[in-house]
Amino acid sequence: MSQIDFNEVILVNFQDQVIGKMEKLEAHQKGLLHRAFSVFVFNSNKELLLQKRALGKYHSEGLWTNTCCSHPSPGETIENAAKRRLQEEMGYSCQLNTTFSFIYDVQLDNELIEHELDHVVIGISNVDPILNSEEASDFKWMCLKEIKEDIKSNSENYTSWFKIILDEHFDKLNNSLNSLHESL
Repeated sequence: MSQIDFNEVILVNFQDQVIGKMEKLEAHQKGLLHRAFSVFVFNSNKELLLQKRALGKYHSEGLWTNTCCSHPSPGETIENAAKRRLQEEMGYSCQLNTTFSFIYDVQLDNELIEHELDHVVIGISNVDPILNSEEASDFKWMCLKEIKEDIKSNSENYTSWFKIILDEHFDKLNNSLNSLHESL
């Protein structure tokens, strides 16, 4: 069995078919399309667990974003990677469900480019996180409508992918949340 390299990302085409792999930083420097995921954990009141990215992250440091996000490594599924990163960043686990995906391409700070096919993964938990200080510096629970209002006033405080999800994919996210709550 081969060793998983957590510093590599999976390069994909627009249909999410694997076309190669590359070191994570290099993929962000070149702006090549790669697979990613964004985890959204809600509580029973339908509030989203937000994290504030730690200072010192190689991009988007100190900004508020969804519960956690990252990239599956070559040989790793979205679901396994999402569970791994939720544990590593927020210190717990819960049942996660992949809901939808989308492609985005944005210029970040430090001359990096996020060109990702992002899989949105949601779960439900009432547990407060135990933050990994290298990943997140703070957390809070907020409902989606409050977050959207705050983004209108304080857009610079949020990550680009999080704003795209709430702006362009709000209905899909909200419908997925409602379906998950109904299934409980």
